[in-house]
Amino acid sequence: MEELDVRSAAAAAREAAAAMAQLGTFAKNSILVKMADEIHRDRDYILQENAADVEQARAAGRPESLIDRLRLDPARIEQIAQGCLDVAALPDPVGETVHGEMRPNGLQIIKRRVPIGVIGIIYESRPNVTADAASLCIKSGNSVVLKGGSDAVRSNLAIAEAMVRGGEAAGMPVGALSMIGDVSREATTEMMKMNGLIDVLIPRGGSGLIQTVVQNATVPVIETGTGNCHIFVDKTAHLDMAVDIVVNAKTSRPGVCNAAESLLVHKDIAKDFLPVVFDALTNAGVEIRGCELCQRYGAKPATEDDMAREYLDLIISVKVVDGIDEAIDHINRYGTGHSEAIITDSYTNSRRFQDEVDAAAVYVNASTRFTDGFEFGFGAEIGISTQRLHARGPLGLADLTTMKYLIEGNGQVR
Repeated sequence: MEELDVRSAAAAAREAAAAMAQLGTFAKNSILVKMADEIHRDRDYILQENAADVEQARAAGRPESLIDRLRLDPARIEQIAQGCLDVAALPDPVGETVHGEMRPNGLQIIKRRVPIGVIGIIYESRPNVTADAASLCIKSGNSVVLKGGSDAVRSNLAIAEAMVRGGEAAGMPVGALSMIGDVSREATTEMMKMNGLIDVLIPRGGSGLIQTVVQNATVPVIETGTGNCHIFVDKTAHLDMAVDIVVNAKTSRPGVCNAAESLLVHKDIAKDFLPVVFDALTNAGVEIRGCELCQRYGAKPATEDDMAREYLDLIISVKVVDGIDEAIDHINRYGTGHSEAIITDSYTNSRRFQDEVDAAAVYVNASTRFTDGFEFGFGAEIGISTQRLHARGPLGLADLTTMKYLIEGNGQVR
């Protein structure tokens, strides 16, 4: 695959966008199937390039949680390829009539989904995002310019090369998919200023990357949020269930944005619950940082920064609260609007929590780890949006479209 600079890639994507928008569902699905085939065919090469990325990350002293997100193996390659097929199997949102009506003056007005155009995606350290993002953009009829981070540059280029080769062999317009090999900050900055070539940017990664894009881009941005996710264990919670949920939400994959980072515990159950949950978390390798009461049960002292921090690691902050009012206030102060959960047997408190907590996903008696496009039935996701415009929560195919109004008349004038 030819390595393009940012402007050349964006210009080629803009050139391809009109043709992409006209592709039918069968054509787009054929492209995705061929992409999956080529990923399978290039498996050994992709693993070779990924091994080099992992070795470089270890030499640079990257944390194990990041290396876990970076590392590929045959099973993960299979998942990446299968993700292309899964997106091909999803309903095509393009052309969907969202609303239609006949006005009193005889005008027929139809609101229909159409592709956005050119989508730029800037992301970090997760090679699977290359395939997930490209697949969703292609299925929704968009061109896409991808720019990954330095940690995964070889892996990303290898996956993108396979997808471009397969896609173009199946009829994808040349330039519709490109991967920027230049991982410099200058290239990222240039991409953020591509008004007229890129229609929207989607940053996906840590808070530093996301805020840099949000604060500096002149291209419109969909903000995918960091995840300082909380679990509040209410006084009526079933404690065994609460332990299971907390351990799952914290440890099943600590380096992802829907992992729990903070635990709030009702004061009335603290003496019974804290020893049990702390024992379970400690056995799972989790470092616990807590309030003064938590420190009596072995927690390290927590700072103000701990309460607001997305660790992406086997660390959790814990605080004992007076009740649901303090829990909601704490979450709305320190949360990032991603995913929050209450464990309770109180219908009243569960409804209050869901109504008053400000987040994209609010759970009752379930792990925050379910905030995911696949788990929500959307297929692969482009990210989790924590903003209110134009979409919130897992971004699926429909969220990569915009609207066009189609109006038919019979001579009306105004």
